[in-house]
Amino acid sequence: MGNINFEDFYKVPNLNFDVSKLRKDLEIVLKKKKFDTPGISNFGAISLNQIPNNEDSIKGNNIRGVYWTKPDETGKEVARDVDIDESKYTKLVPEFENTYFAEVYKILKQNFKIGRIRILLKEPRSTLSWHRDPEPRLHIPIITNPGCMMVIENIAKHLPADGSVTITNNTKYHNFFNGGEQERIHLVACMLEDRFN
Repeated sequence: MGNINFEDFYKVPNLNFDVSKLRKDLEIVLKKKKFDTPGISNFGAISLNQIPNNEDSIKGNNIRGVYWTKPDETGKEVARDVDIDESKYTKLVPEFENTYFAEVYKILKQNFKIGRIRILLKEPRSTLSWHRDPEPRLHIPIITNPGCMMVIENIAKHLPADGSVTITNNTKYHNFFNGGEQERIHLVACMLEDRFN
């Protein structure tokens, strides 16, 4: 898609996926794989892609990756977790072969330079820390509710599960919260281009 200039929430035009197919195949995948939660409560991830011939690339802290946060009243920024070379994540995880997720992954790779792509779970009535990431993220909501919001600095937005694709500026301080009573599940890809300045 080339270099594009956009705000903190950018709805990608002319790109839409079938949410009912994603939900159906998510049920199939969840019979084979469970959400992993490396050291964070109320959060889980399932990796769609990995580094070829490296099973460890989708385990433990590699599921999460580096981020920066301001954990206390001093406001001092600290780094958490491990650096990830996103460009090495090029192989579809076998459990996703012959699913609609494989088709979505192929289409996203044709249109964007992406690194890790994960199915991210946010449990009901929970939030993540106030943090920033190394790169923008591409979101495709699969299951959501009106109480789910992504907050980037002072702007909160609900991303609907209507098949649309939204790129978010995760290089700014942000979080997301699920204020509803059902799980929130998004397909989220790390962007390797169209970085924010």
